[in-house]
Amino acid sequence: MKPKSEFRDKVLEVRRVTRVMAGGKRFSFRTTVVIGDGKGRVGVGIAKGLDVAASVEKAKRQAQKNLIKVVMKDNRTIPYDVEAKYGAARVRIKPARLNHGLIAGGSARVVLEMVGIKDISAKILGRTTNKLANAMATIEALKKLGILTLSK
Repeated sequence: MKPKSEFRDKVLEVRRVTRVMAGGKRFSFRTTVVIGDGKGRVGVGIAKGLDVAASVEKAKRQAQKNLIKVVMKDNRTIPYDVEAKYGAARVRIKPARLNHGLIAGGSARVVLEMVGIKDISAKILGRTTNKLANAMATIEALKKLGILTLSK
């Protein structure tokens, strides 16, 4: 029995990818996973595997290596507005008043839920629908708040 992890995880995306070899096509799976403890730590991991379960496990391990600690105000929101870009993705995150709720869509919502932020407003401004790029843009925005990069 392995010990229960302190982190919750959410599979953001599973893609079947192909490489062409002499004998034909070889399929594998690329998985994007977001992990967080709900107390300010979050990480995004990307990994490939021959089956979905293997790629999910590898992505979880990768996410733990990429953990960041987010500065929060009253453990509910962020101190100030922040905007970030990652590739073609752009995200704006704004603090909100008490009991406003988590107003965000897509990948930004998943990342902010995993951090444990309860009152915030976020908007994906870029035209890209790529979940990985939008999640990484959200992480970049959170890094601008003055974070500590954690390594286990």
